[in-house]
Amino acid sequence: MPGAEWFQTHWVAVVLLAAYTALMIYHAWVGKRETRSLGDYYVGGRGMGGLLIGVSFFATYASTNSYIGHAGMGYAYGLPWLIMAALIVVFTGLSWMVIAPRLRLFTASWESLTVPDYLERRFAAQGPTLRVASGVVILVSSILYLVAIYKGAGTLFEVFLGIDYSSAVLLTLLIVMGYTAIGGFVSVVRTDFLQGLLMIIGAVTIFVCITSAAGGADRLPELATRPDTAHLFTWNAGIPLVVLIGIALSGSLKLLVDPRQVSRFYALRDERSVRTGFWVAVIGIAIIQFSLFPVGIYTRFLMDGVTDTDLIMPTLLNDPSVFPVWVADFLLVAMIAAAMSSMDSVLLVAATVFHRDLVGIVRPATDPMSWTRWAVVGIAVVSAWIALRPPGGIVEITIFSGSLYAVCFLPAILLGLHWRKGTARAVLASMLVGTVVLLAWLLTGLGDVLHEVFPALAASCLTYVIIALNSPPALDRWPTPADQA
Repeated sequence: MPGAEWFQTHWVAVVLLAAYTALMIYHAWVGKRETRSLGDYYVGGRGMGGLLIGVSFFATYASTNSYIGHAGMGYAYGLPWLIMAALIVVFTGLSWMVIAPRLRLFTASWESLTVPDYLERRFAAQGPTLRVASGVVILVSSILYLVAIYKGAGTLFEVFLGIDYSSAVLLTLLIVMGYTAIGGFVSVVRTDFLQGLLMIIGAVTIFVCITSAAGGADRLPELATRPDTAHLFTWNAGIPLVVLIGIALSGSLKLLVDPRQVSRFYALRDERSVRTGFWVAVIGIAIIQFSLFPVGIYTRFLMDGVTDTDLIMPTLLNDPSVFPVWVADFLLVAMIAAAMSSMDSVLLVAATVFHRDLVGIVRPATDPMSWTRWAVVGIAVVSAWIALRPPGGIVEITIFSGSLYAVCFLPAILLGLHWRKGTARAVLASMLVGTVVLLAWLLTGLGDVLHEVFPALAASCLTYVIIALNSPPALDRWPTPADQA
């Protein structure tokens, strides 16, 4: 544990962490006070505005995978790594334009509270198979994503606070589990708003400090003339371009279908909120991503021989020549906010799906809200235990999670919102074929040549379309604004 000298040096971090924790407790109390029904706990009563949900949207996405994982990867992949930042911004806009309006309308009309619940109603599923299958995918992907966030937060605490990794993971677990379980969606979104503001300030500060320590933003062309770094300015820097684009698509496509992202649309009050949320989310995510993604490249002026890019940001954070102590203290809190903003959303989505779409189908609970709260605790503990020996790096884990979401849900959600054709059988078949191709591509090592998301997504979409074309539409009519009224 940190000693007295550490507390004297990093008193700003201590004060900020205390204030941050107090605000989390307050938001948990507010969330509990404003939660009177299951709809309040799951989707905030469908009465939230675009500003709040827009900030929550980008704060939920930009976790430690951005601040530690993606920021560091620029060191290995160079300038082409900015492709992913650009795609993230593009798909954020697309999500709000092509998913948000109809999903908000459909889920409100059908009183859906989860993605599996929505899919069952959209495709008029006979029996629980579609709901259970989609619930399992969400649960597995959520746990994988939580493991990645635990790894990022644990590494940050370990390097900065000087505590062992296991204790760091436990600390992260205790902070996020409490306010998520107690306050539900209201607590999560209110907390995300504060965290989103911290994350924007933190991202810009990181870019300014690192580029300044590297000698200025205009030094970047020097790397193109150095033999050891010239490859960072070619399209195949450290990785084939087609694989890099696949990674970028895996990380950005999930903005269209990831339940922790699209569940925000369930809570929007009206169409005006959609328009406001679009601009808030796009501008916020653009500032964060284009501040963080280039810093790994500038780190080439500051660090040599890096083998684990996940350690770049935590290491630089401890370097007073890069970040003054008080700035590092603030950034520690900003990065903690980044971790928590995704963890709370993933936890809530996983817990609601686990109870409502898996356990609840077999054995409905008399007190579903209490059961969901306990599910938050259980999933948080399981994912923390796995994170003690994570199966890969932060980016690798999050990219696989995103790929799984894309191949399983892109046809069902994207096409299901804009094409009347489609049945439960088409969705189930697309999920199965897409997952099999995804895993087979990975296990055979073909991902080194062509990223697995391309063949898996193509197979999934093709399967869905073929079956849908040969089947009558599942619904006779779609919901309209009049139905919601």
